[in-house]
Amino acid sequence: MMMKLKLENEAFELAITKRGAELCSFKSKRSGTEYIWQGNPEIWGSHAPVLFPIVGGLKNDTYVFEGQKYHLPRHGFIRKNDDLEIIKHTKDELMLQLTANAATRKVYPFEFCFQIIFQLNNNKLLISHRIMNHNPKDLHFSLGAHPAFNCPLSSEEHYEDYQLVFEEEEYLNTWKLDNSGQILEEGDLIMNHSKNIALHQDLFNQDALIFKQLKSKRVSLCHREKGEKIALTFSDFKSLGIWAKPGAPLACIEPWLGYADARHSNQELTEKEGILKLSPKKEFIASYDIEIFD
Repeated sequence: MMMKLKLENEAFELAITKRGAELCSFKSKRSGTEYIWQGNPEIWGSHAPVLFPIVGGLKNDTYVFEGQKYHLPRHGFIRKNDDLEIIKHTKDELMLQLTANAATRKVYPFEFCFQIIFQLNNNKLLISHRIMNHNPKDLHFSLGAHPAFNCPLSSEEHYEDYQLVFEEEEYLNTWKLDNSGQILEEGDLIMNHSKNIALHQDLFNQDALIFKQLKSKRVSLCHREKGEKIALTFSDFKSLGIWAKPGAPLACIEPWLGYADARHSNQELTEKEGILKLSPKKEFIASYDIEIFD
């Protein structure tokens, strides 16, 4: 049975799986509403995967570093990883950690320490990522989050009752993906000097909406009549993915630092578009928060 680590305060109770450090429940004590997608395996079996050291997929699941080929699955190896250690666990805070080991070195030849910290404060969950470079050379990586939220939030509501509201007026094209998940050319205009994306059953027929650059650092899932229900603030992240399996009652709002390989990628890790570089003995921190309006 998968170990679930609990956090709670007077208003909410949360659960995070030790395997993969995945937020799997964010539930209101007052209303009983569950805000996190419960991972129905017949639709999509995850809740909120952590994406490291890549976001999305590599071309042929392969990259090249210092002349050698390595293979990584989509979204990297934190997802579904059983080697995360519990460093701290209190009523309202949890820290999990993965350090480089024999398994990671086979697919990612770097010495690193990855920490993820969950801190619950009132109606807000702060999720922080700390990456430490223990190499004598630069560390190359991407980082992302993939939280999935129930949508609609009650049986009386419909998917089309909801919309995503951005804090800034945006003019955004998405980026097309091929069948293997590689990025093609810039795609359709999604936001034409607007703040809203209406949710509907056909929105994700061509896969995720990918925004490499956007002005907004806050996006809300809003009911058209009841108002704001969930908000993500992601000041440390440059890019955003929005996704749901077509027709599924969920919405993923995904802050990213990096994205999938382009189809024309030469597969060199150091030249990968969006890749981050961390100097020896340095650390990198990026955080986002989930705010619930119950």
